[in-house]
Amino acid sequence: MWNLKLTQLLPGLPEELGLECLTRLPYSAHPVASQVCRPWRTLLESQQFYHHRKKNGHTHKVACLVQALPHEPLVSESDGPKSNDSPSYGIAVFDPVSCSWQRVDPVPKYPNGLPLFCQLASCEGKLVAMGGWDPVSYDPVTDVFVYDFTNSQWRKGNDMPSKRSFFAIGSYSGRVYVAGGHDENKNALKSAWVYDLRLDEWTELTQMSQERDECQGVVIGDEFWVVSGYGTESQGVFEGGAEALEFGSGRWRLVDGAWEVGQCPRQCVGVGIDGKLTSWSELDSAVRVGTCGVTVGDGTLVMGSEYQGAKQGFYMVEEMKGGQNGKLEKISVPDEFSGFVQSGCCVEI
Repeated sequence: MWNLKLTQLLPGLPEELGLECLTRLPYSAHPVASQVCRPWRTLLESQQFYHHRKKNGHTHKVACLVQALPHEPLVSESDGPKSNDSPSYGIAVFDPVSCSWQRVDPVPKYPNGLPLFCQLASCEGKLVAMGGWDPVSYDPVTDVFVYDFTNSQWRKGNDMPSKRSFFAIGSYSGRVYVAGGHDENKNALKSAWVYDLRLDEWTELTQMSQERDECQGVVIGDEFWVVSGYGTESQGVFEGGAEALEFGSGRWRLVDGAWEVGQCPRQCVGVGIDGKLTSWSELDSAVRVGTCGVTVGDGTLVMGSEYQGAKQGFYMVEEMKGGQNGKLEKISVPDEFSGFVQSGCCVEI
């Protein structure tokens, strides 16, 4: 049953037909459609409508990327000078269905670029950006921002409970999970928290069994995996295990041998059809440096370069029958979207 009044969505049509027409609108038309009238706006921005579209197969998945921007003049001089060696980052959106690219408007608090090394997650059709370093002072920040594709607007979320950098992140059932990383004194962390998007609240979780700095998060089934990382006393020595949080019980379990010892997991962790972890950097020599992979539907957008300093390439990898990954297929990218990709996630909108 709908909690919203569906009358007069389209004058002269039964409410069921009016709803069906709006359900079939592509997401790119939602910002304009939401300005037609208040009933349309209320409907289009409701979670009930999002789940209705998803249930009826009218959502689709896009890749949202934290990407280096082309060098442009500062939006606000008050933000101070920036070094030419320090690129600014924005969010690019790649639609694999139309092979189109677009740029999300800047976060109002950071008009000249996102916090460096901020993390992205997807929740119920919305994009969540959190943490990172202030792009001018390089101090860690606790900011949380939520982007709504329906109205193309950002809103401020409840800040992270504490400063942490290079942490694992994942989302499940309207919640964003974070774990590990390091604090502002470079101490590795084993603490974990969950952010409820609807309630705009943070809740502390049971700690992991060990510290995990520069770890990578991935959701597998009904578990949040925190892959590899290292402790305070073993800087840069990546260990080969992982810890998995079961959403139902809230308990962690240790997974030995889940990752290759000594290999950095950041942004390159994939999941095979057998449920085992894989590294996108090992897929092909063309993407072995600066690798970032974002699974979008039945394929994965993989970015990387052959060697340090080489131009980054953009590729799609389709899943083949039997669960095997196919070959890299290079995709054409407009110059303004060819910048280095730091991280990314998939959003179903």
